[in-house]
Amino acid sequence: ELRQLVDTANAPIFGIDVDGNVNEWNDKTAEITGFSYEEAMSRPLVSTFIVAKLHKSVKEVMDNALKGIETSNYELEFSTKSNEIRYLLV
Repeated sequence: ELRQLVDTANAPIFGIDVDGNVNEWNDKTAEITGFSYEEAMSRPLVSTFIVAKLHKSVKEVMDNALKGIETSNYELEFSTKSNEIRYLLV
């Protein structure tokens, strides 16, 4: 049930492991980015999906999140499979 809820949520849901690799990627995230679940899983989130100019700051936010330090209302710029930019507020 939880898996289906995450997969079919009307909001992008993605996650990373302690190494920064994608370990969650729901259907809405796939729709927004153009990258399927299979294409995204285990790939480094920042260097693969985030625009280059934000790599350092996004990595810092992700590292802080893994330490339990929250950042609210942070805008991520995802690079889609077709090289368009999609903005996601996290």
